[in-house]
Amino acid sequence: MTPIGRLAPSPTGAQHVGNARTYLVAWLMTRSHNGVVRLRIEDIDSPRIKAGAAEQAAEDLHWLGLDWDGVPVTQTDRLPLYEAALEQLKRQERVYPCTCTRSDIAAAASAPHIGQEGPPYPGTCAHRTVADALSLVADGKPFAWRFRVTESPTFTDLYAGEQHIDLEILGGDFVVWKSAGTPAYQLAVVVDDAEMGITEVVRGDDLIPSTPRQLLLYRALGLTPPVFAHVPLVVGEDGRRLAKRHGDTRLSTLRESGVTAETLVGLLAWSCGWVEEAQPIRARELLPLFRLSVIPSRPFVLTAETLRRIEN
Repeated sequence: MTPIGRLAPSPTGAQHVGNARTYLVAWLMTRSHNGVVRLRIEDIDSPRIKAGAAEQAAEDLHWLGLDWDGVPVTQTDRLPLYEAALEQLKRQERVYPCTCTRSDIAAAASAPHIGQEGPPYPGTCAHRTVADALSLVADGKPFAWRFRVTESPTFTDLYAGEQHIDLEILGGDFVVWKSAGTPAYQLAVVVDDAEMGITEVVRGDDLIPSTPRQLLLYRALGLTPPVFAHVPLVVGEDGRRLAKRHGDTRLSTLRESGVTAETLVGLLAWSCGWVEEAQPIRARELLPLFRLSVIPSRPFVLTAETLRRIEN
């Protein structure tokens, strides 16, 4: 079977060095097996979407030397697919209307990362049924749809090995549809990956907690899940995910300062253990060198000195 992978930037901000490393791993994993790469713009988190960020993300990927097949997919063009999935979950009573705090529900729009989960949901609205939504609508009470967690699936990660996360401890029932009338991250990504025929997903290991939730949705919707590979992140010298506090690591900024794509790709290839020195190299030249298993298990620390070195 031909593998089908995907690149899925979110236009909530500029793409940075950490994003580039994960995209490179994902692209090489699929292309090294003569697979198909699809591009998806994950833009359902509307309050945080930055104007022009989607176009910038595509430009950044081209600059890195990463290509894709077919026409890019944009989530906001696919609402009927998500609505159909929600209706299926309603018919099964796998979801219930939840009137809990707006901030709690709004947080479900984007992908949750390790350390951002918050306290477990106490099940305040879990007594409700799908039919209770009618009275809430009549009373003018806004609500989201929350998925009932009945188990915590174990899965084997292609990079990280066997994983088991207790979803009750992690957060319990989770939101799949916001009161604003749009899908939350977990539902949208499952529907998208299934409809696009994605067979392998490579992403940062901060998203491991999302996987058992998504597996529950795959099962409830009768869909076949892809295989997953969660790879270590690029972090700053403080050990935290790259952010503005670590300086300007945006790909567009590096490009404008004169950094070549080959220089950055060479650094990322070295950080993944595919080459012995951080020398300029094109992404396509890494295809025969790609090995998922040799990527170091610790995060790659991007220091200020490393940034200065590639800018000179």
